Amino acid sequence: MTANRHVPVMLDRVVALLEPALTAPGAVVVDCTLGLGGHSEGLLRAFPACRLIGIDRDSHALALSTERLAPYAERTTLVHAVYDELPEVLAEAGVEEVQGVFFDLGVSSMQLDEAERGFAYAQDAPLDMRMDDSTGRTAADVLNEASVGELTRILKIYGEEKFARRIAERIERERRREPFTTSGRLVELLYEAIPAPARRTGGHPAKRTFQALRIEVNDELRVLERAVPAALGAVGVGGRVVVESYQSLEDRLVKQAFTAATRSEVPPDMPFVPAGMEPEFRTVTRGAEQAPADETESNPRAASVRLRAVERVHAHEEGRA
Repeated sequence: MTANRHVPVMLDRVVALLEPALTAPGAVVVDCTLGLGGHSEGLLRAFPACRLIGIDRDSHALALSTERLAPYAERTTLVHAVYDELPEVLAEAGVEEVQGVFFDLGVSSMQLDEAERGFAYAQDAPLDMRMDDSTGRTAADVLNEASVGELTRILKIYGEEKFARRIAERIERERRREPFTTSGRLVELLYEAIPAPARRTGGHPAKRTFQALRIEVNDELRVLERAVPAALGAVGVGGRVVVESYQSLEDRLVKQAFTAATRSEVPPDMPFVPAGMEPEFRTVTRGAEQAPADETESNPRAASVRLRAVERVHAHEEGRA
């Protein structure tokens, strides 16, 4: 089974962070990025009294995770949706609040492994990169239709690419000769456009451009900006939100949302916090946690993970920030 290839990152730590919230009978946890179901399987196994709602925009991943989680079918509800649709998913399921929400952000192992999806630059494949390949623009559409200015913005902001303008201009020149359809041609262009000294550091020269195109195609950062507040709003008192990020743009958004939720608006020189002005959440992790060395050795995907978690300590009150 394909799902057996998937090794969930920091699974034991994720289980430990969610344990205080999920041990009570009837607890509900949402896996907002179901993927191949590795984290969900671990949570269902660890907490036999909890119910899981799994969300994924990738119908192929949903089919595989449905098979993987079949032994727990009575306690699972799997939904084809984008994770910023969390409020609608919970309403449809008749759930008013949950005890845990988990995100494992970025591209999944399955999407990288399937060459025809176009996520990986190591193999020549169609430039698709859609997590839901039933709708929306492909990476080829972006490359062939976006203006030089728009391509520059995408590469600079989403890929943090220093040579964004140079690459965008080269793409515009090449697509006039022939539209882009496959990843191999784009990788060749990137080798030519990025100066040799820059190619020797910072990993594969295509890494940043492919990341930028994937984020643009799937609107990942704007979806995440909506999804994290939705997750915070969905958990009840004692509930926890746990997020694994793999690149700085994602982690920055998560950190900002968590900081806002855990910050007190009371002046620092005030001797006490008046009732009703306490932060609704507390930080559970100290900064961003990383995977232990032995895990990164056995599972290279874990090397870049940054894990953060918060817990709701006060009920949401209307009119409170």
